[in-house]
Amino acid sequence: MLPGRPIARRADTAGMAPLLPAATRAAVAEFVATAIFVFAAEGSVFSLWKLYTDTGTPGGLVAVAIAHALALAAAVAAAINASGGHVNPAVTFGVLVGRRISFGRALLYWAAQLLGAVAAAFLLRIISGGTRPMGFGLAHGVHERHALLLEAVMTFGLMYTVYATAVDPSRGGVAAIAPLAIGFVLGANILAGGPFDGAAMNPARAFGPALVGWSWRHHWVYWVGPLIGAGLAGALYESVMIEQQPEPQGTAAAAPRMPLAAEDY
Repeated sequence: MLPGRPIARRADTAGMAPLLPAATRAAVAEFVATAIFVFAAEGSVFSLWKLYTDTGTPGGLVAVAIAHALALAAAVAAAINASGGHVNPAVTFGVLVGRRISFGRALLYWAAQLLGAVAAAFLLRIISGGTRPMGFGLAHGVHERHALLLEAVMTFGLMYTVYATAVDPSRGGVAAIAPLAIGFVLGANILAGGPFDGAAMNPARAFGPALVGWSWRHHWVYWVGPLIGAGLAGALYESVMIEQQPEPQGTAAAAPRMPLAAEDY
């Protein structure tokens, strides 16, 4: 085996600033990662339509859950260094509630995530020869209030996992498995809630196919439920689980804690 050559920094790039500001790079990362996730996740549903007449089977549910889990784990890993790997407006909202991100950057993330989801759904429609995405819907006998509670509970678990593995400053070595843990809890929740309301847990995941397929029935559930669940999880973890640093004696009243940049977690 030949000895490895030392990597030398190019003289013409040494000391140069990044091409784009950090906030813009983070938004691009969220756009691309969300598009990757939605394309693979919604694409797994398209594949079932292509292969089987009846897609409402246990095997179909397991296949969709695995596809979502793997796609989200990959998307989070791809974006985590640039943006924190939210890939979900509800996760961004939970982090905002915990004051780990500024409101301005949260708006940027939301726009990027929604655009990424729409782009992925539009590409799927083109690739599939014009097949319209069905989007999310409620199963027979499932009321909107039941789906709202289900989405809130499932997203609470997802957001709590995100906080524990990717946001908590004392997370330690568990940060290395954050994308896998986040993907696993999403897949498990789809196995639990998929037969009832599709188990979105992600407003962007629901919005992209809804816009491209123009199917808005019960759509508000997939916004309100995840935002409630993520907000509660972010507030709970931030106020209860994260160790608060004691204030030095004799100092003036502390200023509000500044949000952390994405690269800080």
